[in-house]
Amino acid sequence: MAEDIKSAIDKGAEQSKAATDRAASAAKDATDRMRQGAEQARDAYTEKVVDPARRAGEAMKETGGKIAEGGATIGKTMIDQAEQNAREAFAAMREAASAKDLTQVMKIQGDYLREQSQRSMTQAREIGEMIMRFGKDAVAPLRGDGPK
Repeated sequence: MAEDIKSAIDKGAEQSKAATDRAASAAKDATDRMRQGAEQARDAYTEKVVDPARRAGEAMKETGGKIAEGGATIGKTMIDQAEQNAREAFAAMREAASAKDLTQVMKIQGDYLREQSQRSMTQAREIGEMIMRFGKDAVAPLRGDGPK
């Protein structure tokens, strides 16, 4: 009888150990699946949210730099054009001041106005083309285009 009790206790202990091992294995498997799911979620978040946000930030920074660069270049060009226009105006005034009669003054003034009109159209076209080019270059990083 003692032998039967010992045998029953040993059998119960083995069954209990087997059940505990199965429970531990199941818990480990569940933990591994949860860890794997968390890693997949982190990778998906990085791929779908973090990386696109980082790329968008970089593109915005590049765009801002291009806008600033283009604005500085356009501003310098406009100053250069204003200087040229002032030089031409003073040259015409000097020429008119040394004119011998009113007819010569009128001719100098007419020539100056005609040349200035042509110069203004050329300068406006140049600035317009620069704005278009800088605008395309500035938005290229936002579209994912390379510099052209």
